[in-house]
Amino acid sequence: MTTMPVRKRLSPEESRDAALEAARALLIEDGPQAVTLKAVAARIGRTHANLLHHFGSAAGLQKALAASMAEAVTAKIGEAVLRARSGDQNLREVVDLTFDAFGREGAGALASWMLLTGNQDALDPIMEAIHRLVDRISEGADSRAPLREETLQLTLMALGDALLGAPMARALGLPRDKARDLAAAMLRERIETAAA
Repeated sequence: MTTMPVRKRLSPEESRDAALEAARALLIEDGPQAVTLKAVAARIGRTHANLLHHFGSAAGLQKALAASMAEAVTAKIGEAVLRARSGDQNLREVVDLTFDAFGREGAGALASWMLLTGNQDALDPIMEAIHRLVDRISEGADSRAPLREETLQLTLMALGDALLGAPMARALGLPRDKARDLAAAMLRERIETAAA
């Protein structure tokens, strides 16, 4: 007689966290089209109904994934910015964290997928997290306008690089990380101009 394996009972929060981690892994491994309720449920050994209970729909899962990723990424970027301000002027670390978030960690592909499929509301958590980050790192600064402009520039460069960076660099005969070099140089120039 065979016995069925016993599934560990997870709290609602643990179940939701496991689903988000599985969704993130699927995003990185197979792209945003792979982030479905069915695929996530299979990955964590839960039912489709269980995920519907937590997220309501695939769009809800994507929005929760975007929020989770945005919080994690903006926390890392915020820490790097504060370290850079405290004298460790490593702007390249800030650039690399931003580019990695959109590239390797899949935020660029997820954002593009959500836009193309009409799920634009799912981008709200990303925009809100970036807004909170700008507010946090601009506390005590004379003007937030330059920081907002730098954030816009860096975010758009990182998103563009995530989507087209490799083929563009190849087509132009440039090193793959040239966009990162350009972003760091532009940030450094803006900071030096503002300080003068």
